Amino acid sequence: MQKFDEMFAQLPQDGAVQFQAQSMGGMSQLQVQGVRDHYRTYAEWLSRQSHEMMRSRREEAEMIFRRVGITFAVYGAKDEDGAGTERLIPFDLIPRIIPADEWRRMEKGLVQRVDALNRFIHDVYHEQEIVKAGVVPEAQITGNAQFRREMMGVNVPNNIYSHIAGIDIVRAPDGNGEGRYYVLEDNLRVPSGVSYMLEDRKMMMRLFPDLFSAYKVAPVMHYPDLLLETLRASAPSTTDDPTVVVLTPGMYNSAYFEHAFLAQQMGVELVEGQDLFVKDNFVYMRTTRGPRRVDVIYRRVDDDFLDPQAFRPTSTLGCAGLLKVYQAGNVTLCNAIGTGVADDKSIYPFVPKMIEFYLGEKPILSNVPTWSCRNPEDLKYVLANLKELVVKEVHGAGGYGMLVGPAASAQEIEDFRGALLARPDGYIAQPTLSLSSCPTFVERGIAPRHIDLRPFVLSGREVQMVPGGLTRVALKEGSLVVNSSQGGGTKDTWILEI
Repeated sequence: MQKFDEMFAQLPQDGAVQFQAQSMGGMSQLQVQGVRDHYRTYAEWLSRQSHEMMRSRREEAEMIFRRVGITFAVYGAKDEDGAGTERLIPFDLIPRIIPADEWRRMEKGLVQRVDALNRFIHDVYHEQEIVKAGVVPEAQITGNAQFRREMMGVNVPNNIYSHIAGIDIVRAPDGNGEGRYYVLEDNLRVPSGVSYMLEDRKMMMRLFPDLFSAYKVAPVMHYPDLLLETLRASAPSTTDDPTVVVLTPGMYNSAYFEHAFLAQQMGVELVEGQDLFVKDNFVYMRTTRGPRRVDVIYRRVDDDFLDPQAFRPTSTLGCAGLLKVYQAGNVTLCNAIGTGVADDKSIYPFVPKMIEFYLGEKPILSNVPTWSCRNPEDLKYVLANLKELVVKEVHGAGGYGMLVGPAASAQEIEDFRGALLARPDGYIAQPTLSLSSCPTFVERGIAPRHIDLRPFVLSGREVQMVPGGLTRVALKEGSLVVNSSQGGGTKDTWILEI
């Protein structure tokens, strides 16, 4: 008998589910002992399912996802003919379940954190009180690659800069051996993945409708309605009936499916830079019925490419003159230009202090302990403990530019040592957490795989979100990297309503 301590407990020390492999071709038998209460009904249901049934459901899901076109472009990857590759993000059939009380606390923590981050960005581009108070060093802001001097003194509707935030959450043991949620990363520029959250839920309801009778799962399919409400609430005061568009870099962008999906779900136009133009200090889009003024742009284009007159002159992805219209308050960009100054990994360690500074509150959600390699003492510790740490580039994303010490070769560690010594201010380090895992249907049956969670927080006239988010799963055994670009998959996330 082989024991998987985490199976339906989601923490190593919580586990007590045993996994009995059957050689007769049936689904492996789960002997349910010590399963966390909110997983018990599901574990009992799963124990009655055959391996063949689960495999056929997975194949059905893959067929539907491929037919609908739910793909992810992998940058740098080539097929045998040298062409760029697109692939499905693997979808796991076994949901991640979170009880209502855990979600309520997480939700409060997310609202608190995003509120403080928006206040910080406003402060950065106005009075910089947090710098004057000595809480955040000025060099951490003005020396940040995402800091945009063009935004100094610019007022935005409701003082909201990050209208759509994706906050990455992990669950790991605290000092007392209990499970605790930590914020791993703040994504405030153009966070992606929400379309997969919605499609995963739709697929689970299609494949296993009976489970949604056994469980009272909080709904998520109204997210596009909340998103449109948030975008409309962010419109400039120049209109009472705002026109909203989604700005995409185009079909070759890795998240193009999501751009098109969200535009379709909201009932708004999907546009590219060439569809927009500036006239008389307003932005218009070209339509078959003539120009139409645009009031809110949900942009999925990075700052550098938004306006060739203000940023990168060679960009063909944006709209010439857009920045001046934005500065004049005649169009709203969601998210705002310069928002990235707050989601740089070198700023992340200061977020708990931001919460106390702006809100006068203690953080509800904790950060992961972090060493900033720009600090000599932190650098000394990191260099001495590279084998035990996770080291990340401060501007890195997608799982690239990082070292997972325990899984790295001696050569990889030495290469990273050289990079740290050459440019210490470009890196942070964190401990290798015992991330929670969740039962996952893999080729050999059911096995634990590490997971994280990305809730999507919407800030308009109020802060709101759908219950849950996108659970990402590291499909490679033992891996802690859940990013889609690194071969990670996704799960449906069930927040229980009671």
